[in-house]
Amino acid sequence: MLRSHGWRRSRGGHPKTNRVDGTQIAQISQIAQKQQRAGASFPKNAAVLFILILSTRQAARAQTLTTPSCSADRALHCTELVAPPDLPGVRGTLELEPVTGPFGVAITSDGSPRYRIVAHVTGLPAAARLGRYTTYVAWAYTVTMDSAINLGVVANGRVPLGEVAREQFRVIVTAEADSRVRERTGRIVLRGTSPGARLLAHRDLMQAVAPGAPVVEGHQHGSERWRMPPMTPGSMMAMPGLRHLTPSVAPWLPRGDTSVPVAQPRRVIDVRDGDTLRLAAGLVRRTIAGRSVVMYGFNGQYPGPLVRATRGATLVVRFENRLDQPSSVHWHGVRLDNRYDGVPEVTQAAVPPGGTFAYRVHFRDAGIYWYHPHVREDIQQDLGLYGNILVAPEPGAGLPRVDGEEVLALDDILLDDQGLLPYGADEPTHALMGRWGNVFLVNGEPRYALSVRRGDVVRFCLTNVSNARVYNVAFGSARMKVVASDGGKFERESWATSVVIAPAERYVVDVLFDRAGEVALTNRVQALDHMYGVYIPEADTLGTVLVNASRGTGEARSTFARLRANADVTAELASYRRQASRAPDHTLVLALETSGLPSPVAMMLNSLNVPMDWNDGMAMANWVTTGREVHWILRDAATGRENMNIRWRFKRGSVVKLRIFNDPTSVHAMDHPIHLHGQRFLVLSRNGIANENLVWKDTGLVPAGETVDFLVDMANPGTWLLHCHVAEHMGTGMMMAFVVE
Repeated sequence: MLRSHGWRRSRGGHPKTNRVDGTQIAQISQIAQKQQRAGASFPKNAAVLFILILSTRQAARAQTLTTPSCSADRALHCTELVAPPDLPGVRGTLELEPVTGPFGVAITSDGSPRYRIVAHVTGLPAAARLGRYTTYVAWAYTVTMDSAINLGVVANGRVPLGEVAREQFRVIVTAEADSRVRERTGRIVLRGTSPGARLLAHRDLMQAVAPGAPVVEGHQHGSERWRMPPMTPGSMMAMPGLRHLTPSVAPWLPRGDTSVPVAQPRRVIDVRDGDTLRLAAGLVRRTIAGRSVVMYGFNGQYPGPLVRATRGATLVVRFENRLDQPSSVHWHGVRLDNRYDGVPEVTQAAVPPGGTFAYRVHFRDAGIYWYHPHVREDIQQDLGLYGNILVAPEPGAGLPRVDGEEVLALDDILLDDQGLLPYGADEPTHALMGRWGNVFLVNGEPRYALSVRRGDVVRFCLTNVSNARVYNVAFGSARMKVVASDGGKFERESWATSVVIAPAERYVVDVLFDRAGEVALTNRVQALDHMYGVYIPEADTLGTVLVNASRGTGEARSTFARLRANADVTAELASYRRQASRAPDHTLVLALETSGLPSPVAMMLNSLNVPMDWNDGMAMANWVTTGREVHWILRDAATGRENMNIRWRFKRGSVVKLRIFNDPTSVHAMDHPIHLHGQRFLVLSRNGIANENLVWKDTGLVPAGETVDFLVDMANPGTWLLHCHVAEHMGTGMMMAFVVE
């Protein structure tokens, strides 16, 4: 029962507030009146309820501000423990510490977040003073109070209480006669609810639109028409007031006639030092999930060619732009010469339609990399302009032996019955959360398939090329071992039940298929319905691996059974690790500013934030919000400068500690995958919890409400970008440049 409810045990800036003012009250009241006149179901007291919710939230914040461990900047990872009125001197807080692991966040195979719970308590009297008791015990309950576990004994001070794997839960501290009791029977002395459960306040406010309410079929902008985005089956279609809205920009789709070639499967190109590769970006025609669509492709392929090279090789790439808009090619994660980084207005001019550009790509490091445009990524990358690069190390310096190797690009695309949902012509749509697809693609295909022999160990090099989605992928119950990430090997290999991979990240995992039959490649998450504040388990099959009954050689199996420690990596990182405890050189705050938002969208954004978004739980509000209304921000905490006005300069060879704080009090805080061009870094810690298994990265996930420390090796001279790799966030301002002299 405990496992089914997600319980697990283990040992062991610039804060802002949202204020309710007269303008908000008037706007909310007007929305309610309009919806009632339109025949929609909207509670008569909705405005009052909403104001009460915000007022309660402000009061809660005022309370937490008096508790040092629950300041506003910890709102998503800390909650107050409340005592009954007859115990006025008892106080407490619960802190949710991140669980360390190889990925940006730690979750279970079904997508539930893992937290270590720490209680901070003062004022508890001796238990015997309250009755026939000897101790205090903490209990973790589901929100509906239908199951609980004994977390352990509580006393005054800091008390670790083990691990909980759930988004929403309650904690109760009781006085008991024995610490080993299986059910609570004693007196309650403290109680609290996890930060994620605050979202449940929406259930008192939101109601579905009444049957018969008018539905917008589309709004005309020139030759294109906006169509309402498809919704997740069973979810609330739209909150009152949203159904008549469309984005404030014109819709756009690529155009092509019958002469547009059909896209071909990706080809593998093995290159040697000094080779030349011709790479052309152009229109292709595809059929996806039964819809015929015109998209983009490199060399007429989807995805682009898989380039395989060896460390130290240099490749000349002659790029030709056959698109209907300017473009460029960025070599993601490759520490090449600055002038070939592919960033318009920073390292080169954008390549116009019909134009060409010659890139000289030097592969300085072994690892898995990828290439994509750096012009309107929200369109061009989403339409298929991406490809992988696999750089092999020198002989004897590589990864363990395996029986096969697969390079997989994980993607999603947004389709309705008519095909591709249009993009914003002048500004990105889906500017709040990024554009989430409803059809999954692996290497460009919705039905990935692989055949292996029983007992084979297969290496999967995974790249997330989606605009916004964070994946939690697994191969059924097959055993997985994490061996490498963006720029090379981990210090130590580790077992994993699933792989969490944010946009632009790469992970290398070895998988043992020891049972005959079909194994599903799945993405399993806990999807959030922002309207109602509830989480729903969601599982999607991305492909299948057919494990044949015939047994393989078994040569890789013995190696797979052992977790290797990579002494060469640890030795390389020793000098960097010694700098982990020093103060940060710079601090970036991740935030959001909005202007001119439609009132229903603004009303939604007053809801409490969550650390991670695993789905687009507010599809309508996200879709209608464009770059005209949303401005995502990187802010220098020391100077207040933002985005491209930040001016950092470093000496070549310096090692810079960069602290990134994702402000949870932002109007809509969400997770951001932060990418540094031209350099590599180590993720040192999350919320002060040290990372004990380092690996070179170029993209790191920063969940909402967390502080993540990067240690950056500034070894590559030039002017480089730092930005969020949610395409729509970068497209609405979330980028800055820094100089390595």
